Amino acid sequence: MASSKAPAMSSTTLQWLSLVAVIWLQSINGTNSNFPAYSSQLKQMLSLYQLQLNNLAFANDAGKLFGWFSGIAALYLPLWLVLLVGSSLGLVGYGIQYLFLTHRIACLSYYQIFFLTVMAGNSICWINTVCYIVSVRNFPLQRQAAVGLSTGYIGLSPVIYTAIVNTLSSAPVQRAEDYLLLNSILPLVVGLVAAPFVGGFDSGKGKRLEAGFVVFSLTTVATGVYAIISSSMSSKLPPLINALGVGLCMMTSLIVPLVEFVRGLLERGCYIRRDGRVCDDNAIVGNAEVGGEAESGVKEVLEIHHDDEVHVIATVEEIGVSLMLRRLNFWLYFFVYFLGATIGLVYLNNLGQIAQSRGFSNVSALVSFSSAFGFFGRLLPCFQHYIYSRSKSRVPGPASVAALMVPLSGAFFLLLNGSNIALYVSTALIGACAGAITSIAVSVTAELFGTKNFGVNHNIVVANIPMGSFVFGDMAAFLYRKGGHEDGGGCMGSDCYRYTFMVWGGLCTVGTIVALILHLRTRKFYLQRL
Repeated sequence: MASSKAPAMSSTTLQWLSLVAVIWLQSINGTNSNFPAYSSQLKQMLSLYQLQLNNLAFANDAGKLFGWFSGIAALYLPLWLVLLVGSSLGLVGYGIQYLFLTHRIACLSYYQIFFLTVMAGNSICWINTVCYIVSVRNFPLQRQAAVGLSTGYIGLSPVIYTAIVNTLSSAPVQRAEDYLLLNSILPLVVGLVAAPFVGGFDSGKGKRLEAGFVVFSLTTVATGVYAIISSSMSSKLPPLINALGVGLCMMTSLIVPLVEFVRGLLERGCYIRRDGRVCDDNAIVGNAEVGGEAESGVKEVLEIHHDDEVHVIATVEEIGVSLMLRRLNFWLYFFVYFLGATIGLVYLNNLGQIAQSRGFSNVSALVSFSSAFGFFGRLLPCFQHYIYSRSKSRVPGPASVAALMVPLSGAFFLLLNGSNIALYVSTALIGACAGAITSIAVSVTAELFGTKNFGVNHNIVVANIPMGSFVFGDMAAFLYRKGGHEDGGGCMGSDCYRYTFMVWGGLCTVGTIVALILHLRTRKFYLQRL
């Protein structure tokens, strides 16, 4: 009986609970994406110039420059401790800023706030590292789907935080304080709840996992649809009802582990049969040989599945950071990310000021709208896994990125139109494409440079985000000041960011060409995997 109980409780239910823990962690880990929702208020409260505000937006991402620390820590520390370290960094970084804005501590200098913002941004890397490792370790044969599902929920962070803030307050100054308070305590609270489930559990096998991922995908899509609808109807939907709806959507992720838990109880009580075995104590000896044959048959199938997975996750080469930095493919890949997803993320970081300059008042709704489309974009690897598991075809990662760069480039040129419709459409495209590229990049990094040093390698790749935030953000601030009258309160009108959008669109076009070059260089490797 003990052996029949273990698969239901330890190998299957806990395995799904680890994915639920990762999903919940990722859903509250996008604290840096909340910056546009309170940046305008922060600018007024601290009397900042636009350039100073853009430097804070850079600091929001600058923590990724030190993200490789989390990858090294994960090699030597238990994952639950890595998780709590990351949550604690956010507690300090955002918490002290909250105490300052609420006048509970003495005045902080601009540079102290800059440092605290860097610390808070670095906390995201620690939590991300834990989530990636848990997804890969506990779902080795379905890791693309697990990573796609979990990273998708990062895009819902602004939706979740905005729903809670709308319930708590309505005054602009109070909203800025509430965002910082939630940014500081919510990741720690969820981290404490998730800590027991971020360990390694034996992988479940057979068709149950595939069926479970289908259910997860359906609930995830439903959550994203609700996020889009609630964002577009934010002025008509009562804040409390919206917050309850978001909470209910997050609870649907418990459906699969709950079903597996009930199934385990029924199997333990012999109310249902498991793996074709008969629950008859008198037949235990007689069925021993049959059971052994069944297990042997399953093992052969799993070996075939394992071979398929090795084929899927094959790598060009297994290398560390020092060798990776000498590869031309790395620098092509680095600049594809830099001229694509990073520019999209810089746009989203400055979305609050961009919307305000165009006379758009409901900035929080626009931020939630962009995050909802970013959510679906990050799910692209999950959909690809579902299609490829039933087909021999496969689109190479660099080719997928190049295809996504085309609408991303077009979205910036569409922003030259000053209408609100163009703002919504372009924001949706940028959110979806940038989200998809960041999610696909997880698999591309493993494919090009191996899985052994993935935690450190990928953190080196995403270090381009703070670099781009600094370069492109300050460039936008410079062009913004030329287009308006910063000393007089700021620029108003669609011309404020006109030249910025033209430059960003042109750079994305260059990035598309670089992505095609990377695809041509790696095409032979991907063809061998078909």
